[in-house]
Amino acid sequence: MPNGLVSGIVFALTPTVLLGLIFWFVMRAIIRADRTERTAYAKIEAEERARFERERGIATTAPSSAE
Repeated sequence: MPNGLVSGIVFALTPTVLLGLIFWFVMRAIIRADRTERTAYAKIEAEERARFERERGIATTAPSSAE
């Protein structure tokens, strides 16, 4: 157990700072993985859409909203 004021403050804040850093690294990894997954999914979806249009000879468009 630390005896000085500064060492006591460091001793008290170290677990909080370390947990904060661990949380930050985990959240950063999750967000980067999600971004990568969305990019891969969009690429696959575009390839499938192009293949469908090539096979059917149909140009698909986004559905228009009925007014």
